[in-house]
Amino acid sequence: MKGLLTSFIVLIALSITGCDTRTDIGEPRVNLVAADEVYEIGVNAYLWRAALDTLSFMPMLSAEPISGTILSDWKINPADSNERTKVDVYIVGKELRADSLNVTVHREMLQNGNWMTAEPRANAEAQIIQAITIQARLLRRDNAPITSF
Repeated sequence: MKGLLTSFIVLIALSITGCDTRTDIGEPRVNLVAADEVYEIGVNAYLWRAALDTLSFMPMLSAEPISGTILSDWKINPADSNERTKVDVYIVGKELRADSLNVTVHREMLQNGNWMTAEPRANAEAQIIQAITIQARLLRRDNAPITSF
């Protein structure tokens, strides 16, 4: 009887350890299985959602999920009203990878009442690609079922 009770307790403990809860946003989960390529909308769905989330602070001109094109409108810098920026994102691949994204940042400065083209800030495009990719991976992770092996 004692051996049966011990076996039962061990069985319950093993089944409980297979459960995984996440307390903090950055805390990793284990035993995840999620598709890298989810593209029922025409492009990788994780990259699409992550790009929209990342650029949500900017006004949008257009967002076309079939072609994977997101074009923002000009956004005036809240810290400097003489500077404005717009961003174009093209999702060109179906895999959840940074090279599946093409990002172009446009920047203009107000001089003598006219908007003049200026160079984007250093690494602006790379930082946006990185932010989108990180957000897409978080979305994929949070969408993955928890499995126990």
